[in-house]
Amino acid sequence: MKIVVFDSGLGSLSIIKAIQKKTKSDIIYLADKKNFPYGKKTKSQLYKIITQTIKKISEKFNPDVIVLASNTPSLLFKDELPKNIITVLPPLEKVQKASNVAILATQVVVESKELDNFINQFKELKDVLKINCSELVELVENGKFLTNEKICNKTIHKVLDKPIMENKIKIATLSSTHLPFLLPYLKKSFRGIEFLDPAEDVADKIAKIKGPKSTKNSLSIYTTQSPKALQRNLKNMGISNKVSLFS
Repeated sequence: MKIVVFDSGLGSLSIIKAIQKKTKSDIIYLADKKNFPYGKKTKSQLYKIITQTIKKISEKFNPDVIVLASNTPSLLFKDELPKNIITVLPPLEKVQKASNVAILATQVVVESKELDNFINQFKELKDVLKINCSELVELVENGKFLTNEKICNKTIHKVLDKPIMENKIKIATLSSTHLPFLLPYLKKSFRGIEFLDPAEDVADKIAKIKGPKSTKNSLSIYTTQSPKALQRNLKNMGISNKVSLFS
């Protein structure tokens, strides 16, 4: 099975890791660095970016499945995408009867009516808080989560301390695929909170797809900008695969 996983940068890797644990597959990872960050684009800008990228991916790779590994366009355009697109959404079905839940997402998602509509599907869910975590996404994309523990902790506390404490948050969804890379910091800072990562849901969906299966995992990596810069970041994460320019 040939799978393309893409988002605006390193976020795709959290999804790829989960997929490779569940099923053997040939994965093409596309980091759309030229358009980072998705979470600060207008809806019209982002829709154009996503639809054009999906078209180019389909023409170049002819994949069996495309994973849109970004919560932002997944939420904003989930009803407007081709059928072979798998999206990443807040895993609220796992906590339908909970209360004091936070959704950690990007600025454009937090401010969108689409997120409100999605939350409203879960009628028994109470006291849902939306938190803009665009600053935390930046920590991952610029590699500081690997190299600067002090800055990471300072930024996490600045963004999350007040809303989490004031609203007595018990559960938080990692509704940007960049955020799982900050889990060690988050768990240490907020010991009583359960953090939910939607990557497992995506991996489960792919594992259930009928069709040819691969005998081993493979990973090809492309980026829309600065292959050498991405290569350096990936090397620091223990990934030595060659990075090619996607155009």
